[in-house]
Amino acid sequence: MTNTAINLRNKLAAFSEHWSPRVVAEMNDYQFKLAKLQGEFVWHAHADTDEVFIVLDGAMTLEFRDKIVPLAAGEMYVVPKGVEHRPVAVQECCVMLVEPRGVVNTGDTGGAYTAPNDVWV
Repeated sequence: MTNTAINLRNKLAAFSEHWSPRVVAEMNDYQFKLAKLQGEFVWHAHADTDEVFIVLDGAMTLEFRDKIVPLAAGEMYVVPKGVEHRPVAVQECCVMLVEPRGVVNTGDTGGAYTAPNDVWV
């Protein structure tokens, strides 16, 4: 346990890569990850877990096969497990993701956007 607060702005300033989540904290088996999003991500799903998107700065949409959910700074959305989705951010957007340790950002889709897991900032 640390004696200092985690400064999210400082953590976000420490990296510039898009679609490459960085872990900032853990609670039980869950990780809190920061990510910078820009452009269109791949369609994917997480078969075994929900995924939480909390928008810290900017705006994004979560696209689903049957709807689109716009999110602005200060808003969050829980994507249910097994539901195919695609995050999209026209301009850079900073988010916090909350998900179990070991979750692959592209689910079972894989590909060029698959980021290494458990990278801390």
